[in-house]
Amino acid sequence: MGSKFALIGSGLAGGLLAGFLGRRGYEVDLFERRPDPRAGNTVGGRSINLALSTRGIHALRQLDLADEVLRHAIPMRGRMIHDKAGTLHFSPYDRDPNKCINSIGRDVLNTIVIQAAQRYANVRVMFNQRCTDVDLNAPAAHLVQSETNVPSTARADAIIGVDGAFSAVRGAMQRLSPFKYSQSYLPHGYKELTIPPSVEGSWQMEKNALHIWPRRSFMMIALPNPDGSFTCTLFWEFEGPCSFATTQTDDEVRSFFDEEFPDAVALMPALLDDFKRNPTGSLVTIRCAPWYYEDKVTLLGDASHAVVPFYGQGMNAAFEDCVVLDECLAEFPNERKRAFAEYFDRRKENADALADLALHNFIEMRDKTASRVFRAKKKLEHTLEGWLPGVYLPLYTMVSFTRIPYAEAARRALRQDRIVYTGLLVLVFVVVTLLIGVLRRISG
Repeated sequence: MGSKFALIGSGLAGGLLAGFLGRRGYEVDLFERRPDPRAGNTVGGRSINLALSTRGIHALRQLDLADEVLRHAIPMRGRMIHDKAGTLHFSPYDRDPNKCINSIGRDVLNTIVIQAAQRYANVRVMFNQRCTDVDLNAPAAHLVQSETNVPSTARADAIIGVDGAFSAVRGAMQRLSPFKYSQSYLPHGYKELTIPPSVEGSWQMEKNALHIWPRRSFMMIALPNPDGSFTCTLFWEFEGPCSFATTQTDDEVRSFFDEEFPDAVALMPALLDDFKRNPTGSLVTIRCAPWYYEDKVTLLGDASHAVVPFYGQGMNAAFEDCVVLDECLAEFPNERKRAFAEYFDRRKENADALADLALHNFIEMRDKTASRVFRAKKKLEHTLEGWLPGVYLPLYTMVSFTRIPYAEAARRALRQDRIVYTGLLVLVFVVVTLLIGVLRRISG
């Protein structure tokens, strides 16, 4: 095949993409700014556990990795809602209890995909290599070895930016004209906290659920880990009368958690240490176009479409990018620019749709999941799915448990809702009309 790719970023999508390209016989050099995660060189406090679902599992299956990955995952069959009184409400994700999303640690998954890529002799992985700039026309990536500050240049037939939301490769492309780019931050940040295992080493809450403490303008979630712990994430405003900015002292932190999450506080002995030690992350949505330059450079994953984490689809979407790019390179093996363009055309609309869905789901998770109306709506959706198999599919089901393109799923959900709720209104109108008629006959 003869082509050489330089991949910038060996995170989840970078490692998986290297495997796809290696399998096709391409020569691949994968550069990562961080140390090798397999050596235990991880930075705590920024994980946000991953929720692996159908799209990501499909991508992993292409490289025979799904079974290995799922052995390290914990299935979550629904949301466990914690109200302020400590009462629990379980809401299944699907009417089929076998449909679940899977909690998995980022480091475990990253290690598996990197090791899978290195099974191919034509794939090389180099850590501690920070990309400082990209010459788009060469193409070449300028790198600095982070431990020695020694610069180097990586040349290839094409460069793929898989280097995250703050991508150096995309930064070089932003100097092109025209190139569309936008970023928007939520007023909320996030902080990682921990619920450790019990003294017996088991989970202190229901392990097969994603736990949510919805508090209208903010929330906390918790995902299970195989060691019996839960990784918790507080999503809270940066600024305001009650926010990260105004909650600094131990007493303020303790008072806030005692008031808002009393059932969780009892399970978090290291709460104060976690709160002070772990950084407060930001939540950004990034959109850009195009994702490619000639046949020389393209972007994938968060580098091209970073989304907020509230649909649990960021990693799944990036893995789906790998599948689509692999398909396009297979369809146009001698026309790399056409392959890049086709990949962009197939993914751009869906990436934008996912960004909108993720933002909307934040509102749903923090504001609506605690309400009886919301739970009744979910039950209605599952009932309709049972009555109309293959015809009616809830939006969450389409996004998480099918490979229906995100944009198509969003459009279909809107059509379904119009039909269903119009039908319900008509039904109510008919029933009320009949009742009025009956009452008139009785009174007459």
